[in-house]
Amino acid sequence: MTVKSLLPLIAATIVCGGSVLVEARQPKPPAAVVKPKVSQPVQPQWKLYTPPDGRFSILMPGSPNRNTQSQKTYMGEINLEIFVAQPPKQQVAYIVAYNDFPYSYGQMADPQAVLNNARDMALKTTKSNLISQRNIRSSNNHPGKEIEYINSGGKITISRMYVAEGRLYQVMAITTKKQQKTLAKTITGYLNSFHVVLKKLNN
Repeated sequence: MTVKSLLPLIAATIVCGGSVLVEARQPKPPAAVVKPKVSQPVQPQWKLYTPPDGRFSILMPGSPNRNTQSQKTYMGEINLEIFVAQPPKQQVAYIVAYNDFPYSYGQMADPQAVLNNARDMALKTTKSNLISQRNIRSSNNHPGKEIEYINSGGKITISRMYVAEGRLYQVMAITTKKQQKTLAKTITGYLNSFHVVLKKLNN
């Protein structure tokens, strides 16, 4: 397995793990006669979140759960940092994940190749079909890619990936078709709120 295919595969496992989170929340059948008009889903308190290393900021619905995973490769050990927030009574998971590349690979790798491989491995690993894709840039001009895909269970993932300073970021919202319609603006706002924080200012 080549370096280019190995690293995106590791990152794609985050997408797999995240998709399971939504599976447990199945919709309850609506009442046969009475449709309650007063009862509304609990609206989460959105607030700006910055991880301990301060390398990104994003609006999240409450404080996300943090999980760290280590993957051993022939290049050394690679750490995955995963941040997950799930509002109550909503079939949606908001996920930010990143992994740092070894310095030498981060310097040599073509960002577009990394992004394309991450896309391909995410689709393959989750057995999903691509709905749409487009090239994007972070707020401070780092290369990125937005992809939307659906798996066989009907779960939709909208993911924005960025390569910045030797790191691959993945910003994801995983939901159902029904929830996507009602949360479209919220999901877009969440994705738009992500900012890469540079390690140092350029002179």
